[in-house]
Amino acid sequence: MNKLIHFLFLATLLFGCSKNTSEKDTTEESVPLLHVSYAGEYPHDTNAFTEGLLFHQGELFESTGATDLPQTRSLFGTIDLNTGAIDVKVELDREQYFGEGITFLNGRVYQLTYQSQKGFVYDDSTYEQIQEFSIPSEEGWGLTTDGTSIIMSDGTAQLTYLDPVSLAVTKNLIVKEEYFSKENLNELEYVNGFIYANIWMTNEIVKIDAKDGNVVGKMDLTSYATDAKSTFPNSMEMNGIAYHPERKSFFITGKLWPKIYEVRF
Repeated sequence: MNKLIHFLFLATLLFGCSKNTSEKDTTEESVPLLHVSYAGEYPHDTNAFTEGLLFHQGELFESTGATDLPQTRSLFGTIDLNTGAIDVKVELDREQYFGEGITFLNGRVYQLTYQSQKGFVYDDSTYEQIQEFSIPSEEGWGLTTDGTSIIMSDGTAQLTYLDPVSLAVTKNLIVKEEYFSKENLNELEYVNGFIYANIWMTNEIVKIDAKDGNVVGKMDLTSYATDAKSTFPNSMEMNGIAYHPERKSFFITGKLWPKIYEVRF
């Protein structure tokens, strides 16, 4: 009887240790929620259906899409942070194209369209169109660059790397959060080896390790989305991430939002 009791005690102890170890591992593997601190705010055009946001040569650029809302347009240009007005550089025919993300690299501006499977390349000083290319996905969503490749999202968990000259696919990267594919990747921003992405129809931004596609951090921007909605009830989903390297801060906004928020992660 004593041996039986001793055996049961050891079995219980081993089971408990195994359970605790498992729980510890799960905790360690979970993606941390990163702190977001407020650093300022600026006006944003409430007619702008935001699809891309980025800084280039010290100026904040925005790209927008034209929806069934008559006031929306497919364009990109620079934002006046005092008024929110966009100085338009390029505008697409809204009857043909829905403008999506943009990025700059090596003297060129690259622009996606939504479901036309077509992208455009412009000179970044004259904004004259110099090239068209076929988008290697059914849809085009967000764009960014790591300084070597053009990186695009298409609403799935996949990021597609393109050669900036030939626009041929050079690599596909599947984004994963705790071993599961992270779907609905939208607007993108590359910063120091990491890609930040809006998750469509949420108030979440994820931080992705560009080496392996793993999500290593998440930011909950619900309070900013709530503030935007309370200021302008027609505000829609969050979209737009622009990194300011000198200020080491991010500028975020959303579709038809009344404000651009400056935050630090």
